[in-house]
Amino acid sequence: MLSLYENVKSDNLRDRMENKFKRTTVTSALPYANGPVHIGHMAGVYIPADIYVRYLRLKKEEVLFIGGSDEHGVPITIRAKKEGLTPQDIVDRYHNLIKDSFQEFGISFDVYGRTTSDTHHQMASDFFKTLYDKGEFVEQTSEQYYDEKAETFLADRYITGECPHCHAEGAYGDQCEKCGTSLNPTDLIKPVSTITGSKPVMRETKHWYLPLDKHEEWLSKWILEDHKEWRPNVYGQCKSWLDMGLHPRAVSRDLNWGIPVPVEGAEGKVLYVWFDAPIGYISNTKELLPNDWEKWWKDKDTRLIHFIGKDNIVFHCIVFPAMLKAEGSYILPDNVPSNEFLNLEGDKISTSKNWAVWLHEYLKDFPGKQDVLRYVLTANAPETKDNDFTWKDFQARNNNELVAVYGNFVNRALVLTHKYFEGKVPSRLTLTEYDKEIIESFREIKARVEKLLNNFKFREAQKEAMNLARIGNKYLADTEPWKVAKTDLERVGTILNISLQLVANLAIAFEPFLPFSSAKLREMLNMESFDWNDLGKLDLLTNDHQINKAQLLFQKIEDDEIQIQLDRLARIKQENEEQNYRAQPIKKDIVFDDFTKMDLRVGTVLACKKVPKADKLLEFKIDDGLETRTIVSGVAKFYQPEELIGKQLCFIANLPPRKLRGVVSEGMILFAENNDGELVSIIPAKEVKPGSQIN
Repeated sequence: MLSLYENVKSDNLRDRMENKFKRTTVTSALPYANGPVHIGHMAGVYIPADIYVRYLRLKKEEVLFIGGSDEHGVPITIRAKKEGLTPQDIVDRYHNLIKDSFQEFGISFDVYGRTTSDTHHQMASDFFKTLYDKGEFVEQTSEQYYDEKAETFLADRYITGECPHCHAEGAYGDQCEKCGTSLNPTDLIKPVSTITGSKPVMRETKHWYLPLDKHEEWLSKWILEDHKEWRPNVYGQCKSWLDMGLHPRAVSRDLNWGIPVPVEGAEGKVLYVWFDAPIGYISNTKELLPNDWEKWWKDKDTRLIHFIGKDNIVFHCIVFPAMLKAEGSYILPDNVPSNEFLNLEGDKISTSKNWAVWLHEYLKDFPGKQDVLRYVLTANAPETKDNDFTWKDFQARNNNELVAVYGNFVNRALVLTHKYFEGKVPSRLTLTEYDKEIIESFREIKARVEKLLNNFKFREAQKEAMNLARIGNKYLADTEPWKVAKTDLERVGTILNISLQLVANLAIAFEPFLPFSSAKLREMLNMESFDWNDLGKLDLLTNDHQINKAQLLFQKIEDDEIQIQLDRLARIKQENEEQNYRAQPIKKDIVFDDFTKMDLRVGTVLACKKVPKADKLLEFKIDDGLETRTIVSGVAKFYQPEELIGKQLCFIANLPPRKLRGVVSEGMILFAENNDGELVSIIPAKEVKPGSQIN
C-alpha cells in the first residue's frame, strides 16, 4: 500500500483507498430525447450504473443516482421538421417514453429530470455567465454556411451534398452515411440547405469558445498521473487527445432551439448542447434537492462517478472537468467507468437504420423478463472492447444459466423443503467434510464480489454470483437428498439447511444485478430486507422459519420466440438494403454502331459443373441453336450447378475465345449485380428457341 502511495502522489487516490468519502454522486449519460433507448445504451451506461448504485445502497452508503433527458440540439430540430412538429413536441414524447422504459426496467434513479426545465435553463445560463464574467471564454469569428432564403446559419446536419470520397449523394455536413467518413460542411461537393434546397453561402459569425489549451497542463497531470486506475479504454482515449494537444471548443452556436446565450450581442445564438447537457446533472440534482444540492456537487467529502458510453469519454474526462475547474467551486469526477460499443448480430447498432433492440419493444415482447436482459447484457458487457449481442446467445444464457443453474437450484431446495419438512427450515446438525467445503466456498463470496464491484468489473462480479448458484446446484446433485431421505431424514435436514442458506445468499448477491428476481426470491423465502453485510452468513434463515411455496424464478425461452426476433431483424436488413441501393452512374454514351456489333443471344443450359481448383468459376454447356458451346462464368458463389441446368440464359456470342483455368470460354453469360454484390441470372419472360437474338 505504501509503495502505491509513493508511486501515485494523490490525496484523492488516498481518500478513495481509505474510503474517506461520506457520499457518492452517480450520474449516467443523458439520453438524447429524439428517439427511444436501445440495448446498446443499456449495456453501455444504465445497467452498470444501476448495479453500482444498488450495491452502494445495500451497503447502506449515502448515494444519489442522477439521470435525465438531453433535450436540445440539432437532431431534435431535424426530427421535428421531418414530422411537422415543434421540438418541444418531440422531446415531450421521447422524454416520457424513455423515463417510463427506465422505470419499468428497474433503473433506480433518484431523479430523472430534463434539460428543458426552468431550473436547468437558469442554472446553465448562470454557469455560462459566471465563466463569461471571469474571462474564461475567448471570442472568435469564423465563416459558416448560411441559408439566405431561411435567413439562418446552418448546422452541419442541415447541409447535404456529394461526398468527396465515395461521391454518394446526400452526404451530411458532418458525415457520409454511405462510406462512414467524417466530414466538414466545406468538404461537400455542391452543398445544399436541407431547409430550403438552396445553395448556402459563407458568412461570418461570432461565437464563444472554451480554451481547452489553457487547461491542458493540469488536465494532463490530473488524468495521466492521478488517475492511472481508470479503465484502459478511458485512460487511453484521454491520453491520445492530450498528446495531440487541446484546442478551443465553441460553447455557442447559431440555432433557434436551446438555451439562449445570456450576453449582449448574442441574439439567435444558443448554448452548444455539449456545454448545457452535463450541467443537467447539477440542475436535476437541484430540482430534486433545492436546498441541499450543493453537498452532492461541491463538498470535498463527496465522490463523483460518471457512467457514460465510449462516445462521451472526452466530454466527461476533459471538457466537463475543464468547465467545473474554470467555475471554481465544484468537485471533479473521481472515476468515469465508460464502456465501449455493443453490436447487434455482428453489425453496429444504428438508430437511423432501425438496427437495434429497443427497450420499450423488448418489454412488450418479453413481459416480466427484465432480469433476463439485464443478465445477458451484463454478461456481454463491452467493458474494455466492443462486444456483440445475439438472440441465440440471449436464449442460451437464459435457458442454460438462469433456468438450468440458478432457477433449478432454488426450485429444488424449496420444493424438497416443503416435501420433507412442511416448508420449515430444518436444523443443521452433523457436518461432513464436503459440507464444510461447500460452506467455506460461499463464505468468501462477499469479498470477491465486493472487490470486483468496487473496481467497476460488473461482468466478472455477476459471474462470481452465478458461481454461487453453480456451487449450490452441484451440492444438491452430489448429495442427492431425495435418495438419502429413504434412510436418513436428519442428514437431509442438514443438506437442505445449507442449501437454503445458500439460496438466501443468492438473493443478496444478485440484488444489484437482478433486482426483480431477488425480490421474488425474498418473497418465496419469506425474508424481510437485508443489507450487503449479510452476504456470506450461514444463519440468514433461522431453524423452523416458514418459507413460502416455490415458484419458477425464470422460464425457458422457446425457439419460436427467438425466431420472431431474428425474422424482424432480417426484414429490417432487407429494407435497409433496398433503401440504400443506388444504381451505378450511367456510363459514357456510345454510338449505335458499337452496340450493333454485339451479338446477344439466348441459349439453353445443357450441363453445368464447377471448374476444378477455381472456387468462383462454373463451366456451362450452352445450346446456342447452332451447336453446343462452352462458357465459363464466375457465379459459383451464388448458384449450385444443378439449379441452372435447363434454364435459358442470355449471353454474348461473338466474344473471342479465352482460356480460364484451362477451359476455353466461348462467350459471356449476362448477370445483373444486386446492391449487395449478388449476381442474378437474366432469363427471358417466356421460353424461346435456343439461339434467338436479343435486339
